[in-house]
Amino acid sequence: MIASGKFSLVKPTIDTPFKIDFEWWKTHDHNWRVYLFSFLCAEHQQVFENVGDQAWIDWIDPETAEVTQVDGLQHILMTHCALQPEFVNSTTTLVDAVFRVLLSNGNTPISPAELSERVNKPAETILRTLSGPRVYQGIRPAHS
Repeated sequence: MIASGKFSLVKPTIDTPFKIDFEWWKTHDHNWRVYLFSFLCAEHQQVFENVGDQAWIDWIDPETAEVTQVDGLQHILMTHCALQPEFVNSTTTLVDAVFRVLLSNGNTPISPAELSERVNKPAETILRTLSGPRVYQGIRPAHS
């Protein structure tokens, strides 16, 4: 489904890149920050436990030097916690594993074929899960 609520005519394949659409997630799950908080490492759970719902920080794009405000929780999760060796492991569910890989990849779009290598699941299974009628954790085709 695309942002307007209409279904996309483009059927994803195992080579279609997927990403986390945080804007979709924010409008469809009121507990999204609680979920993200659960992925923080112990050190950053302590840092963010007393921070309100919004912890905006200034972020400088390393290529353009443009300064933008970003959600501090998302930022620290993707730039630190998701890079820890134990962040992606074999005991997590398929959707959680894909979500974690996308976070550890800086939410750079990645295809089910590439995800298959990282989560040790068949690309077709990943594709079926992510391209079904239900959107899991905001994971959607990057072109949406």
